[in-house]
Amino acid sequence: QVQLVESGGGLMQAGGSLRLSCAASGRTFGLYNVGWFRQAPGKEREFVAVNSRSGLTTIYADSVRGRFTISRDRVKNMVYLQMNSLTPEDTAVYYCAASTRWCTNNPDEYDSWGQGTQVTVSS
Repeated sequence: QVQLVESGGGLMQAGGSLRLSCAASGRTFGLYNVGWFRQAPGKEREFVAVNSRSGLTTIYADSVRGRFTISRDRVKNMVYLQMNSLTPEDTAVYYCAASTRWCTNNPDEYDSWGQGTQVTVSS
């Protein structure tokens, strides 16, 4: 397994941008697909985006496609989520997670999780 630590959350006005970071430790990080999920109060954890272990494939949830971008820096063992055109509906705790399953959107198929970072978007 890998250890994951998110950062970069905060309070933002609607229409603004934030970049979340996920730092990974472990020599085998390159073997994992890495995803971002979010969970709003009273709601289930929701898939946001995933990047394949090769880095060649990315998949987005319909709700964020065109606004969010997932990227990966293999040298630094970092994964990023650039979030643009934020809306209050994007308010949630955001988690990064690692999976050996190719580009899965099922949170049950992720092996490692970070502690989460809060993103709050005001109207």
